[in-house]
Amino acid sequence: MPDTYTFLDSDRIFEQYDANHHNDWISNVDLVMIFDIGDYRRLGDITTVINNYNLITMNIDHHPHPNSNPFSHNVVDLSAAATGCMIYDYLKTVSTKPLNKKSLECIYTAIMTDTGCFRYSNTDEKCHNIVIECLSANVETHVIYQNVYENSTKSRMRLMGEFLTNLQYELDGKLAWFEITQDMMHKAYANNDDVDGFSDMVRTIRGVEVALMIFEQKDDGCRINFRSKGRYSVKDIAKSLGGGGHAFAAGAVVPGTLNTVSEKVVETTIKSIEHKMNSST
Repeated sequence: MPDTYTFLDSDRIFEQYDANHHNDWISNVDLVMIFDIGDYRRLGDITTVINNYNLITMNIDHHPHPNSNPFSHNVVDLSAAATGCMIYDYLKTVSTKPLNKKSLECIYTAIMTDTGCFRYSNTDEKCHNIVIECLSANVETHVIYQNVYENSTKSRMRLMGEFLTNLQYELDGKLAWFEITQDMMHKAYANNDDVDGFSDMVRTIRGVEVALMIFEQKDDGCRINFRSKGRYSVKDIAKSLGGGGHAFAAGAVVPGTLNTVSEKVVETTIKSIEHKMNSST
């Protein structure tokens, strides 16, 4: 679990997959439940275990998935603003008592982060109604916000300064893109958690419609992250690169060297936005 969210684990019940400690246990489970993954490939090393033991999987998500996805069962609601809303509905259906404060803290955190603090266009009335219930249960929403968004590490600040000085603009500033290299990560003493939210930050720049992050991975390939203010969809761009997501928040993992991937992704993104700009005139 990322350090940012350890405040939700006061009872220390969450565990992170470790092959040496969990493989024997996993081999005997009845069902693997997977939440808000977006793409099966994002499961990483645990996919090998799932496949080796032929485990039954259930995907609970609000992201679209291709019909040929490898999950055994899919519970997907594209209309849900957040997967946390789906979990809330399930718990309300099966629970005979009101949801307790700890459960609501987790649900609030899930919805808050999935809707960009209730700023994204997917935020709906239901999200706010759930928030009202959380407030009624004395959930300290300001404390959750501080833990998630006002708890940056010094390494994150160093990394942020580095990439902001090298921010690139295309299409008269409508597209802003940047690279996070492994060398930058090393110099800043940063980890992957420090990168979260950078694309959202760049999207807030005046005049920028689409923000693009190209994050070099330790192994071959780059993680691509798109954020759009809403004028231009980025889901189709991510899909053309082998990824997916929402209309205005999407991503992909693209194999290849940083230079090769950057050139391909930036060119593809520019062409897509140009086409959309011309189509709207």
